[in-house]
Amino acid sequence: MDFSILSDSWPIYWQGFYTTFWMVVVALIIGLMIAVPVGVARNSRQPLIYGPAWAFIYFFRGTPLLIQLYLIYYGLSQLMDVQGTLWQEAWFCALVAFVLNTAAYTAEIVRGSINSMPKGEIEAAKAYGMSQWQAFSRIILPSSLRRALPAYSNEVIFMLHGSAVAGIVTIVDLTGAARIVNSRYYAPFESYLFAGMCYMVLTFTILWCFRKMEGRWMRHMRALS
Repeated sequence: MDFSILSDSWPIYWQGFYTTFWMVVVALIIGLMIAVPVGVARNSRQPLIYGPAWAFIYFFRGTPLLIQLYLIYYGLSQLMDVQGTLWQEAWFCALVAFVLNTAAYTAEIVRGSINSMPKGEIEAAKAYGMSQWQAFSRIILPSSLRRALPAYSNEVIFMLHGSAVAGIVTIVDLTGAARIVNSRYYAPFESYLFAGMCYMVLTFTILWCFRKMEGRWMRHMRALS
């Protein structure tokens, strides 16, 4: 084992680390913005509202992320004329796949959190004279998002790990950087071990941040338990 190759390859790993970081962060932010209304729509009793939401969640939760990436990166070029647009960029196609995938999983988390809302909180909102919209926007949705934090932290980690497929479509993320280093030095153990350590650092950083958020926003629930 020769770990000295890492000292010569750190610029490649840094580029891969940066690419992985910003793609995951942007995908999670946009995905969360899509997931909240989709998760709310999933609980609607109107078929025209919950039907498309159900189909969206079912498709992107029922197919592998790699297949979704292939459909977007390779399939769209056959279905439409995308010359000279962002659809020709590998990073954009990967970002779209990540956004849609995490939005579907997060929407299901939001739906489940809303459905598990304690009835006492809803009754208290009605007792205060709140309308249905006021109760939803001030009580139900904020409380549901707080209680969804533990499950959402798992989704964030899954999204981080799933982002490794980006290297398949020529993007130099962490896994792609390890692949480049391995092709140069023929040192698969050292190359992929260091990439794995970088993923572990990001994972434990994410866990630490969510534990802090849970401790701040779910303190009242711990007091009750």
